Amino acid sequence: MTWSIVTHDPASGAFAVAVATCNFAVGASVPHIRPGVGAVASQSFSNRYLGPAILDAMARGLSPEQAIRGAIASDEGSGLRQVHAIDRHGRTAAWTGDNCVMWCGHKSGPAVSVAGNMLANGAVVGDTLATFLAEGGLKLPERLLAAMQAGQRAGGDARGQQSAAMRLFTTEDFPDLCIRADDHPTPLDELDRLLKLWRRDREPGLASQPRRADPAGAIDLDAIDARFKAAGSPLRVRR
Repeated sequence: MTWSIVTHDPASGAFAVAVATCNFAVGASVPHIRPGVGAVASQSFSNRYLGPAILDAMARGLSPEQAIRGAIASDEGSGLRQVHAIDRHGRTAAWTGDNCVMWCGHKSGPAVSVAGNMLANGAVVGDTLATFLAEGGLKLPERLLAAMQAGQRAGGDARGQQSAAMRLFTTEDFPDLCIRADDHPTPLDELDRLLKLWRRDREPGLASQPRRADPAGAIDLDAIDARFKAAGSPLRVRR
């Protein structure tokens, strides 16, 4: 019912997950990311407790394989689950339960893992991974989207399309990028539209927001007013 990609970029420290399905609001249940630790996608009759449990284990130093094995061991519905993870070393691991709906499976490459279930065919996972590996010249969000779109062209979810999401964290406890198409006839196309808006309206201000390296962020009143003025706005901060 879902396919997803998890990856880590050591240069920026980014962890990211992109996911699509024929179900409502996949972004609310599948992606789990913890800065400096790793990324997990928990899908196929999703158990949302698995993501945090796997991240906790990787934070303690366990490998993704060990972390997934431990989390799955305590889940009585493990046969229905599919989960895959990546850690800060770029190591990946995946579990596809024996009761997951066909087509189901997973593949991995350097610092990337793709997994899916209830898919039209195995090319969905294969083409998603191959496109991600081939598009190394793109920025990471666009690279993820290109990979997911390749999976959709290969057939995607066997039932059709409904929702998609992308989350990316770097240094902060909150995401740099979090976009969702919760109910849309072509959700990956909607993610493409939202990603372009993020590049235009959100990304330029990330460096000036409160963050670990600068807990207050940009607070110079004259500079704030200058930005209002440059945008043609009559708004001004109070003094």
